[in-house]
Amino acid sequence: MSRPSPTPTVERADDRHRYEILVGGRLAGLTAYRDHAEQRVFHHTEVDDAFAGQGLAARLVQEALTDVRRSGMRIVPVCPYVAKYLEKHEEFADITDPVTPEILRRLRTELQTLT
Repeated sequence: MSRPSPTPTVERADDRHRYEILVGGRLAGLTAYRDHAEQRVFHHTEVDDAFAGQGLAARLVQEALTDVRRSGMRIVPVCPYVAKYLEKHEEFADITDPVTPEILRRLRTELQTLT
């Protein structure tokens, strides 16, 4: 008989600019962001292949966006996964801002300084 999988948990890791989803204490995925004034710009989401097909990306993004709402910030979906999620979940439309060339330039510059 197999044991049930541990319940996934989502944590915000501000020092790494991301939300992480953990399963049994193991990092299973993340959605990365950068803050610009009142906007949280999501630019990358990934789930480890070992955890694929479990709905973890959707849970991770849903909890991250809920946290953004709670904090009074706004969402900017540069990440294709976050953008697609928002198309299906209109409950976040009131706090979603469009991706603009200025946001993309700022994000590109900020991310390049990290490499």
